[in-house]
Amino acid sequence: MADLADGESTEMKGSGARPYVLRNVGGVYSCSCPAWRNQSVAIERRTCKHLKKLRGQAAEDERVGQPISADSEGAGGGGEGTVGTAPAKEKDVPPLLLAERWDNAQDLSGWWVSEKLDGVRAYWNGEALISRLGNRFHAPAWFLQGLPATPLDGELWIGRKAFQRTVAIVRRQDQSDLWKEVRFVVFDAPGMDAPFEERLAYLKDLAQTQNHPHLSAHEQALCQGLSPLREELARVEALGGEGLMLREPGSRYEVGRSTTLLKIKTFRDAEARVVEHLKGAGRHKGRLGALLVELADGTRFSVGTGFSDAQRSTPPPLGSLITFRYQELSTAGVPRFPSFVGLRVDDPAAD
Repeated sequence: MADLADGESTEMKGSGARPYVLRNVGGVYSCSCPAWRNQSVAIERRTCKHLKKLRGQAAEDERVGQPISADSEGAGGGGEGTVGTAPAKEKDVPPLLLAERWDNAQDLSGWWVSEKLDGVRAYWNGEALISRLGNRFHAPAWFLQGLPATPLDGELWIGRKAFQRTVAIVRRQDQSDLWKEVRFVVFDAPGMDAPFEERLAYLKDLAQTQNHPHLSAHEQALCQGLSPLREELARVEALGGEGLMLREPGSRYEVGRSTTLLKIKTFRDAEARVVEHLKGAGRHKGRLGALLVELADGTRFSVGTGFSDAQRSTPPPLGSLITFRYQELSTAGVPRFPSFVGLRVDDPAAD
Protein backbone atom coordinates (compact mmCIF):
# COMPACT_ATOMS: atom_id res chain seq x y z
CA MET A 1 0.00 0.00 0.00
CA ALA A 2 1.03 3.62 -0.51
CA ASP A 3 1.96 5.83 2.42
CA LEU A 4 2.82 9.45 3.15
CA ALA A 5 6.21 10.61 4.35
CA ASP A 6 6.39 13.01 7.28
CA GLY A 7 5.13 16.40 6.03
CA GLU A 8 3.71 14.96 2.79
CA SER A 9 0.11 15.31 1.57
CA THR A 10 -2.02 13.88 -1.23
CA GLU A 11 -5.54 14.26 -2.63
CA MET A 12 -8.25 11.62 -2.99
CA LYS A 13 -11.65 11.81 -4.64
CA GLY A 14 -14.65 11.48 -2.31
CA SER A 15 -18.37 12.04 -2.62
CA GLY A 16 -18.03 15.84 -2.88
CA ALA A 17 -16.98 17.98 -5.81
CA ARG A 18 -13.57 18.74 -4.34
CA PRO A 19 -11.03 16.03 -3.52
CA TYR A 20 -10.10 15.43 0.09
CA VAL A 21 -6.58 16.24 1.34
CA LEU A 22 -4.73 13.55 3.32
CA ARG A 23 -1.67 14.58 5.37
CA ASN A 24 1.00 13.12 7.61
CA VAL A 25 2.46 15.59 10.14
CA GLY A 26 4.83 13.99 12.63
CA GLY A 27 3.13 10.61 12.32
CA VAL A 28 -0.33 12.09 12.89
CA TYR A 29 -2.47 11.38 9.83
CA SER A 30 -5.43 13.56 8.89
CA CYS A 31 -8.06 13.88 6.17
CA SER A 32 -10.19 16.88 5.28
CA CYS A 33 -13.34 14.74 4.95
CA PRO A 34 -16.22 15.23 7.45
CA ALA A 35 -15.84 11.67 8.76
CA TRP A 36 -12.33 12.45 10.02
CA ARG A 37 -13.04 16.02 11.21
CA ASN A 38 -16.21 15.18 13.20
CA GLN A 39 -14.85 12.36 15.35
CA SER A 40 -14.87 12.96 19.11
CA VAL A 41 -11.50 11.30 19.79
CA ALA A 42 -7.96 12.66 19.92
CA ILE A 43 -6.66 13.56 16.46
CA GLU A 44 -3.89 10.94 16.53
CA ARG A 45 -6.55 8.20 16.92
CA ARG A 46 -8.82 9.32 14.09
CA THR A 47 -9.08 7.49 10.79
CA CYS A 48 -11.46 7.30 7.83
CA LYS A 49 -12.16 5.28 4.69
CA HIS A 50 -9.74 7.43 2.65
CA LEU A 51 -6.80 6.83 4.99
CA LYS A 52 -7.64 3.12 5.05
CA LYS A 53 -7.77 3.05 1.28
CA LEU A 54 -4.40 4.81 1.04
CA ARG A 55 -2.51 2.97 3.77
CA GLY A 56 -4.48 -0.26 4.12
CA GLN A 57 -6.88 -1.47 6.81
CA ALA A 58 -4.21 -3.31 8.82
CA ALA A 59 -1.85 -0.33 8.90
CA GLU A 60 -4.60 1.99 10.12
CA ASP A 61 -5.79 -0.52 12.75
CA GLU A 62 -2.25 -0.72 14.09
CA ARG A 63 -1.78 3.06 14.03
CA VAL A 64 -4.94 3.97 15.95
CA GLY A 65 -4.43 1.14 18.42
CA GLN A 66 -7.63 -0.85 17.81
CA PRO A 67 -9.75 -2.17 14.95
CA ILE A 68 -12.08 0.37 13.40
CA SER A 69 -15.56 -0.55 12.20
CA ALA A 70 -16.43 -0.15 8.54
CA ASP A 71 -17.93 3.15 7.44
CA SER A 72 -20.02 3.97 4.40
CA GLU A 73 -20.20 6.91 2.05
CA GLY A 74 -23.45 8.78 1.52
CA ALA A 75 -24.99 8.22 4.96
CA GLY A 76 -27.23 10.94 6.29
CA GLY A 77 -27.97 12.99 3.21
CA GLY A 78 -24.82 12.73 1.12
CA GLY A 79 -22.07 13.24 3.72
CA GLU A 80 -19.28 10.87 4.68
CA GLY A 81 -20.20 8.11 7.11
CA THR A 82 -19.04 8.07 10.74
CA VAL A 83 -16.27 5.93 12.14
CA GLY A 84 -17.13 3.58 14.98
CA THR A 85 -14.68 2.89 17.81
CA ALA A 86 -14.64 0.71 20.87
CA PRO A 87 -15.34 2.44 24.19
CA ALA A 88 -12.27 4.30 25.41
CA LYS A 89 -10.46 2.81 28.37
CA GLU A 90 -10.36 5.06 31.42
CA LYS A 91 -6.96 6.72 31.52
CA ASP A 92 -4.52 6.42 34.38
CA VAL A 93 -3.78 10.12 34.93
CA PRO A 94 -0.44 10.41 36.74
CA PRO A 95 -0.30 11.97 40.24
CA LEU A 96 1.88 14.95 39.34
CA LEU A 97 3.31 17.80 41.36
CA LEU A 98 2.42 21.10 39.68
CA ALA A 99 4.10 24.47 40.15
CA GLU A 100 2.75 27.78 41.38
CA ARG A 101 4.02 31.14 40.11
CA TRP A 102 6.57 33.10 42.11
CA ASP A 103 5.12 36.29 43.59
CA ASN A 104 8.31 38.28 42.82
CA ALA A 105 8.70 38.99 46.53
CA GLN A 106 9.43 35.74 48.40
CA ASP A 107 13.10 35.23 49.31
CA LEU A 108 14.23 32.07 47.50
CA SER A 109 17.78 31.99 48.83
CA GLY A 110 18.78 28.39 49.52
CA TRP A 111 16.14 26.95 47.18
CA TRP A 112 17.14 24.60 44.37
CA VAL A 113 17.04 26.30 40.97
CA SER A 114 17.00 24.68 37.53
CA GLU A 115 16.12 25.63 33.98
CA LYS A 116 12.48 25.20 33.00
CA LEU A 117 12.74 22.85 30.03
CA ASP A 118 10.67 23.62 26.96
CA GLY A 119 9.76 19.99 26.29
CA VAL A 120 6.95 17.54 26.99
CA ARG A 121 6.17 16.51 30.57
CA ALA A 122 6.37 12.72 30.98
CA TYR A 123 5.74 10.40 33.93
CA TRP A 124 7.38 6.98 34.07
CA ASN A 125 5.05 4.70 36.06
CA GLY A 126 7.41 1.74 36.08
CA GLU A 127 6.02 0.27 32.87
CA ALA A 128 5.36 3.09 30.39
CA LEU A 129 5.85 6.80 29.77
CA ILE A 130 2.56 8.68 30.06
CA SER A 131 1.52 12.29 29.56
CA ARG A 132 -0.11 14.67 32.03
CA LEU A 133 -3.54 13.53 30.80
CA GLY A 134 -2.73 9.83 30.93
CA ASN A 135 -1.97 9.26 27.24
CA ARG A 136 0.78 6.77 26.55
CA PHE A 137 3.92 7.83 24.67
CA HIS A 138 4.89 5.07 22.23
CA ALA A 139 8.61 5.11 22.94
CA PRO A 140 10.73 2.28 21.46
CA ALA A 141 11.72 -0.59 23.75
CA TRP A 142 15.39 0.41 23.55
CA PHE A 143 14.49 3.89 24.85
CA LEU A 144 12.75 2.43 27.93
CA GLN A 145 15.28 -0.31 28.62
CA GLY A 146 17.01 0.17 31.96
CA LEU A 147 14.42 2.49 33.50
CA PRO A 148 13.60 1.45 37.09
CA ALA A 149 10.38 -0.12 38.35
CA THR A 150 9.79 2.98 40.49
CA PRO A 151 8.14 6.18 39.19
CA LEU A 152 10.11 9.03 37.63
CA ASP A 153 8.93 12.55 36.80
CA GLY A 154 10.65 14.40 34.00
CA GLU A 155 10.61 15.96 30.57
CA LEU A 156 11.01 14.54 27.08
CA TRP A 157 13.42 17.08 25.66
CA ILE A 158 15.56 17.65 22.58
CA GLY A 159 16.93 21.11 23.28
CA ARG A 160 16.05 24.78 23.51
CA LYS A 161 13.81 26.10 20.73
CA ALA A 162 12.91 22.53 19.71
CA PHE A 163 9.47 22.24 21.29
CA GLN A 164 7.63 21.59 18.00
CA ARG A 165 10.18 18.97 16.95
CA THR A 166 9.82 17.22 20.31
CA VAL A 167 6.02 17.15 20.07
CA ALA A 168 6.14 15.84 16.49
CA ILE A 169 8.32 12.90 17.57
CA VAL A 170 6.68 11.90 20.86
CA ARG A 171 3.17 11.98 19.35
CA ARG A 172 4.13 9.34 16.78
CA GLN A 173 2.84 5.82 17.35
CA ASP A 174 5.35 3.93 15.22
CA GLN A 175 8.16 3.72 17.83
CA SER A 176 10.39 5.47 15.32
CA ASP A 177 14.17 5.82 15.45
CA LEU A 178 13.50 9.56 15.61
CA TRP A 179 13.36 8.97 19.39
CA LYS A 180 17.17 8.89 19.23
CA GLU A 181 16.96 12.71 19.23
CA VAL A 182 15.03 12.74 22.52
CA ARG A 183 16.28 12.60 26.09
CA PHE A 184 14.28 11.77 29.21
CA VAL A 185 15.49 14.43 31.64
CA VAL A 186 14.27 13.44 35.11
CA PHE A 187 13.86 15.95 37.92
CA ASP A 188 12.03 13.99 40.62
CA ALA A 189 11.28 10.53 42.02
CA PRO A 190 7.62 10.59 43.13
CA GLY A 191 7.72 7.14 44.72
CA MET A 192 10.27 8.12 47.37
CA ASP A 193 8.92 9.50 50.65
CA ALA A 194 12.06 11.49 51.35
CA PRO A 195 13.34 15.09 51.24
CA PHE A 196 14.08 16.52 47.82
CA GLU A 197 17.84 16.31 48.37
CA GLU A 198 17.64 12.51 48.84
CA ARG A 199 15.46 12.12 45.77
CA LEU A 200 17.90 14.25 43.78
CA ALA A 201 20.83 12.09 44.90
CA TYR A 202 18.91 9.00 43.84
CA LEU A 203 18.31 10.45 40.36
CA LYS A 204 21.97 11.35 39.91
CA ASP A 205 23.05 7.86 41.00
CA LEU A 206 20.46 6.27 38.69
CA ALA A 207 21.68 8.23 35.67
CA GLN A 208 25.32 7.36 36.41
CA THR A 209 24.87 3.65 37.16
CA GLN A 210 22.52 2.97 34.26
CA ASN A 211 24.73 4.83 31.79
CA HIS A 212 21.62 5.23 29.64
CA PRO A 213 22.29 7.38 26.54
CA HIS A 214 18.80 8.92 26.71
CA LEU A 215 18.41 9.31 30.49
CA SER A 216 19.85 12.18 32.52
CA ALA A 217 19.22 13.87 35.85
CA HIS A 218 18.32 17.54 35.53
CA GLU A 219 20.97 19.93 36.81
CA GLN A 220 20.13 21.75 40.06
CA ALA A 221 21.98 24.54 41.89
CA LEU A 222 21.36 26.48 45.08
CA CYS A 223 19.86 29.95 44.69
CA GLN A 224 22.23 32.60 46.04
CA GLY A 225 19.71 35.45 46.26
CA LEU A 226 17.43 37.70 44.24
CA SER A 227 20.08 39.41 42.11
CA PRO A 228 21.81 36.15 41.00
CA LEU A 229 18.36 34.64 40.38
CA ARG A 230 17.35 37.42 37.99
CA GLU A 231 20.72 37.20 36.25
CA GLU A 232 20.25 33.46 35.75
CA LEU A 233 16.72 34.01 34.39
CA ALA A 234 18.07 36.56 31.89
CA ARG A 235 20.88 34.20 30.86
CA VAL A 236 18.55 31.24 30.28
CA GLU A 237 15.99 33.28 28.34
CA ALA A 238 18.74 34.85 26.21
CA LEU A 239 19.78 31.32 25.21
CA GLY A 240 16.20 30.51 24.18
CA GLY A 241 15.19 28.81 27.41
CA GLU A 242 11.69 29.09 28.85
CA GLY A 243 12.47 30.18 32.42
CA LEU A 244 13.42 28.76 35.81
CA MET A 245 11.99 26.30 38.34
CA LEU A 246 12.61 26.67 42.10
CA ARG A 247 12.25 23.81 44.58
CA GLU A 248 12.00 24.28 48.34
CA PRO A 249 14.81 22.48 50.21
CA GLY A 250 13.67 19.46 52.21
CA SER A 251 10.26 19.37 50.54
CA ARG A 252 8.32 16.17 49.80
CA TYR A 253 6.64 15.26 46.51
CA GLU A 254 3.00 16.41 46.65
CA VAL A 255 0.16 15.76 44.23
CA GLY A 256 -1.39 18.88 42.72
CA ARG A 257 -0.27 22.50 42.83
CA SER A 258 2.14 23.33 45.61
CA THR A 259 4.05 26.40 46.78
CA THR A 260 7.08 24.12 47.31
CA LEU A 261 7.59 24.28 43.53
CA LEU A 262 7.66 27.69 41.84
CA LYS A 263 8.12 28.73 38.22
CA ILE A 264 9.63 31.98 37.04
CA LYS A 265 9.22 33.26 33.48
CA THR A 266 9.26 36.67 31.87
CA PHE A 267 6.52 35.52 29.50
CA ARG A 268 3.36 33.71 30.53
CA ASP A 269 1.84 30.87 28.55
CA ALA A 270 -1.71 29.61 28.06
CA GLU A 271 -3.88 27.50 25.78
CA ALA A 272 -6.58 28.52 23.30
CA ARG A 273 -8.85 26.79 20.78
CA VAL A 274 -8.43 27.53 17.05
CA VAL A 275 -11.70 28.85 15.59
CA GLU A 276 -10.60 30.36 12.25
CA HIS A 277 -7.67 30.65 9.85
CA LEU A 278 -7.15 34.30 8.89
CA LYS A 279 -5.67 34.85 5.42
CA GLY A 280 -2.24 36.37 5.08
CA ALA A 281 -1.13 39.39 3.07
CA GLY A 282 2.17 40.52 1.58
CA ARG A 283 4.73 37.76 1.72
CA HIS A 284 2.19 35.55 3.51
CA LYS A 285 -0.43 35.91 0.76
CA GLY A 286 -1.99 32.55 -0.07
CA ARG A 287 -1.26 31.04 3.32
CA LEU A 288 -1.96 31.62 7.01
CA GLY A 289 -1.75 35.18 8.25
CA ALA A 290 -2.97 34.57 11.81
CA LEU A 291 -5.07 32.23 13.93
CA LEU A 292 -8.32 33.43 15.44
CA VAL A 293 -8.43 31.64 18.79
CA GLU A 294 -10.72 31.47 21.79
CA LEU A 295 -9.92 31.16 25.50
CA ALA A 296 -11.98 29.00 27.85
CA ASP A 297 -13.90 32.09 28.99
CA GLY A 298 -14.91 32.94 25.40
CA THR A 299 -12.38 35.74 24.83
CA ARG A 300 -11.32 35.82 21.18
CA PHE A 301 -8.14 37.31 19.69
CA SER A 302 -5.66 36.60 16.91
CA VAL A 303 -2.19 35.04 17.10
CA GLY A 304 -0.08 36.11 14.15
CA THR A 305 3.57 35.55 15.16
CA GLY A 306 5.75 32.60 16.08
CA PHE A 307 4.90 30.48 13.00
CA SER A 308 7.42 28.92 10.64
CA ASP A 309 6.78 29.02 6.90
CA ALA A 310 5.82 25.33 7.03
CA GLN A 311 3.29 26.01 9.80
CA ARG A 312 1.76 28.86 7.81
CA SER A 313 1.33 26.50 4.85
CA THR A 314 -0.14 23.75 7.05
CA PRO A 315 -1.68 25.57 10.05
CA PRO A 316 -3.13 23.92 13.16
CA PRO A 317 -6.55 22.42 12.36
CA LEU A 318 -9.76 24.17 13.34
CA GLY A 319 -10.79 23.01 16.80
CA SER A 320 -7.27 22.09 17.87
CA LEU A 321 -5.72 23.39 21.09
CA ILE A 322 -2.57 25.49 20.83
CA THR A 323 -0.09 26.83 23.36
CA PHE A 324 0.85 30.51 23.06
CA ARG A 325 3.00 32.96 25.00
CA TYR A 326 2.12 36.50 25.97
CA GLN A 327 3.41 39.30 28.15
CA GLU A 328 0.33 40.38 30.09
CA LEU A 329 -3.45 40.76 29.91
CA SER A 330 -5.05 43.99 28.77
CA THR A 331 -7.76 45.64 30.89
CA ALA A 332 -10.27 43.76 28.69
CA GLY A 333 -8.64 40.44 29.54
CA VAL A 334 -7.00 39.97 26.12
CA PRO A 335 -3.42 38.59 26.02
CA ARG A 336 -0.93 41.19 24.76
CA PHE A 337 1.74 40.27 22.20
CA PRO A 338 0.64 36.62 21.83
CA SER A 339 3.08 34.34 20.02
CA PHE A 340 2.45 30.79 18.80
CA VAL A 341 4.42 28.03 20.57
CA GLY A 342 2.83 24.85 19.20
CA LEU A 343 0.01 22.34 19.31
CA ARG A 344 -0.76 20.86 22.71
CA VAL A 345 0.51 17.30 22.91
CA ASP A 346 -2.70 16.54 24.85
CA ASP A 347 -6.06 17.97 23.89
CA PRO A 348 -8.50 17.77 26.83
CA ALA A 349 -11.51 18.55 24.63
CA ALA A 350 -10.64 15.81 22.16
CA ASP A 351 -9.99 13.36 24.98
